[in-house]
Amino acid sequence: MTASARLLIVGPQGSGKGTQGVRIAESYGIPVVSTGDIFRANIKEGTALGQQVTAILDKGDLVPDELTSEIVRDRLSQEDAANGFLLDGYPRNTAQVEHLDAFLEGRGEALDAVILLDVPREESIARLALRAAEQGRSDDTDEAIAHRLDIYENETAPIIEVYSARGIVDRIDGVGSLEEITERIAAALSARGLRSAASAA
Repeated sequence: MTASARLLIVGPQGSGKGTQGVRIAESYGIPVVSTGDIFRANIKEGTALGQQVTAILDKGDLVPDELTSEIVRDRLSQEDAANGFLLDGYPRNTAQVEHLDAFLEGRGEALDAVILLDVPREESIARLALRAAEQGRSDDTDEAIAHRLDIYENETAPIIEVYSARGIVDRIDGVGSLEEITERIAAALSARGLRSAASAA
């Protein structure tokens, strides 16, 4: 039996979402599909998509929903995502939720679970401020951090409402050690009957 899990991980900046996403994906033997990573890789390689995204970002605009969804559809159609995937950074809004729903329904699939890393705003700000100091990032001012958290909260709340209505949101306490949080996520997914690659082997 092969492991299969179609997951979305959501959390504010500083929640440890990227680290936990990689851990869970490795456990289930599925790829992490991060729109940010895809954009950055294409920009670095100077692909047609990268040039298109660069032109949009240079104007200070956000990448349009349809283009973002097209990129994700292409990535999810690749062979390594056939048995599942972990989405990070997509869908960002309800329009993108509809795009993803339509794509998955066309394949007779649906998301199995949405992992919501719950981290108090004060904790996120403290973690980001510490990271900024460690990395010498002058752009991570308190105001900039607060603004990014505002955007996250405004954009993500409607998505969580949609997925909560479907009963697939697992709200995970995102405060604790890396291992503790990973174990909480694994326990929640196991309770849904989702089996990791090791337990499915």
